[in-house]
Amino acid sequence: MVGTFKANIPYNNFLLFVYGFVLYLPMFLHPIAPIKAETDVVFYLFMINTLSFAAKSFPLLFSIVSFILIFIQALMLNMLVNNQRLQTRPSYLTGMCYLLFTAVFTKWYGLSASLIASTFLIWILTKLCYLQNNPHPKTSLYNIGLLMGVTTFFYFPSIAFIFLVLMGITITRPFRFSEWIIAFAGIITPYYFFFSYNFLLDKKQPDFSKLFDSGLPSFFKTGSEYAALTIIVIVVLLGIYWVQDNMRRLLVQSRNTWAIIYIFMLISLVVPFLNRPEGLSNWRFSIIPFSCFASAFFLFPLKKWVSLVAHWALVLLAFWMGYIYITH
Repeated sequence: MVGTFKANIPYNNFLLFVYGFVLYLPMFLHPIAPIKAETDVVFYLFMINTLSFAAKSFPLLFSIVSFILIFIQALMLNMLVNNQRLQTRPSYLTGMCYLLFTAVFTKWYGLSASLIASTFLIWILTKLCYLQNNPHPKTSLYNIGLLMGVTTFFYFPSIAFIFLVLMGITITRPFRFSEWIIAFAGIITPYYFFFSYNFLLDKKQPDFSKLFDSGLPSFFKTGSEYAALTIIVIVVLLGIYWVQDNMRRLLVQSRNTWAIIYIFMLISLVVPFLNRPEGLSNWRFSIIPFSCFASAFFLFPLKKWVSLVAHWALVLLAFWMGYIYITH
């Protein structure tokens, strides 16, 4: 499969869909209810309540919605890496890594607030990277801010990624105070309408501070999960090495994009410490930059057998933990 996804050919979109469907088969064989927590925000709760009516007669609905979102995220991330020329040649390895890494941990199965937020964050990441060649950035800056504001209404701890927006603008644009004001206007727009709506209907305003519960987050509990984590960390670290080793061959635009992805990774590793009750779902954001770096590992392995062993070991672990998830 690694060799297949190294090629940049159109029918790999279909193969990527089949690859993901096979990995996520346990989620379809054993439909699960959406993941809920006390820290869930209004947009996510509204979405879940709306879909729940249809899910009563069609239990697979939440599994289908979850898989579609994951597959779209994989395509968006893969397109970003290829279009920004982050590697020496285009491929489908980034999408493959994203599907594989997210399938390994079965506690990420099912619809969750962090899953929906991931879609918006990849969208924001993409728009930030395209700011570099945008002759009319003000509309894009407002849209980026608006997407960031909307994301926090699905998963409030994602507010930490406002720092990504600010750093992304700093990296891609010369400083213009008006552009920063436009981005901030986009961020506060959803809050303005939300609080205005509650005020006009004389509803109690929510206390967003209660959506934080900082502390040591939940970690993995089984040997299989730690084995998968070990392989992923090794793959990502080697991928970072190859990215750095080839950085001088890339265009300035590509280097800036990698800088934004590095910042994304740092923030994603902080978010789990901001919202402890969500447990493992908090770590989902880190898979976005991890997949970008891991694709470099599969594209430039020291030995061909090394990438094959790493890939199939993760596939077997995904099937094993999926089997345990179904039977328990």
